[in-house]
Amino acid sequence: MLIEDSKSILLEFETPQFLHSLFGNDLKELKYLETELGVKAVTREGWLHLEGGPEELSLIKQAFLDLEEARRNGVELHGRDFRTAIDVARGSGQAGVAKITQVKLLGTQGRKAVVPRNPRQLEYVQAMLENEVVFGLGPAGTGKTYLAMAMALTLLKQKKINRLVLTRPAVEAGEALGFLPGDLLDKIAPYLRPLYDALHEMLDGEEARRYLENGTIEIAPLAYMRGRTLSNSFVILDEAQNTTCEQMFMFLTRLGEGTHCVVTGDGSQIDLKKNIPSGLLEAEKALQKVQGVKMLRFSSKHVVRHPIVGRIIDAYDDHRSECIE
Repeated sequence: MLIEDSKSILLEFETPQFLHSLFGNDLKELKYLETELGVKAVTREGWLHLEGGPEELSLIKQAFLDLEEARRNGVELHGRDFRTAIDVARGSGQAGVAKITQVKLLGTQGRKAVVPRNPRQLEYVQAMLENEVVFGLGPAGTGKTYLAMAMALTLLKQKKINRLVLTRPAVEAGEALGFLPGDLLDKIAPYLRPLYDALHEMLDGEEARRYLENGTIEIAPLAYMRGRTLSNSFVILDEAQNTTCEQMFMFLTRLGEGTHCVVTGDGSQIDLKKNIPSGLLEAEKALQKVQGVKMLRFSSKHVVRHPIVGRIIDAYDDHRSECIE
């Protein structure tokens, strides 16, 4: 039920529990409304009273309709979904939370489906379905690699690909490989650990182990890609900002028939030595107009970890830009 005038609206729902579920059962999320839109919000029982300007109140009404539709479709909403609904209402032409959460990836037995969490993630998922090569560019925490792996595993289970290949360049970030213990595989293991961690989040231990043992899923350093042709596969190159120009060209020319490729990286986090140009930065410039290649850029506002991560990224960007000036 909705009661409104030019300066206020009263949103009423069947139970307090349903209302609270729309903002992730965290009343602190209402502060986001007050801070971002300059309104006053009060909630009691199953109603929410809002006071503010007519434009802001209209946006809030649209956001709550979006959240209500998603919730009645069975989506468990979190604080970030509430903030996304508000941000989408303020934007134009973007998909709302209800539409975003209709897309479900993986959904293995006993585990929740992986769903996009904002319009840019939805665009990223659609790009992976529509293009042979997709570049996901931007800061950590935006879901670039995680969503790519979810898409790959979904296509694998649908038998649309035969194999998933996950690769990373093994570049020293303050610690030399030669000083690490063990043989070559032991030395590169720390660089590949994040890929193993993400894989085990999506698959149960036995299934992941079986796929790794029979070669259906391969996790290897980028150097192991040389000389190969990857067909009917889904290939993910992670941390691509640390590839050299030669490595990036080598990798992209390994792709064979029926293969999808996703390249993820952050051009502001390059660990290469100063006199070595990044292959990711070159690819961004060289491939802008190539048919079948899509580049999507994420920013701090697309971070889906704790909101503080986005604020930290913004603060560092501001600080570093001041240092350059």
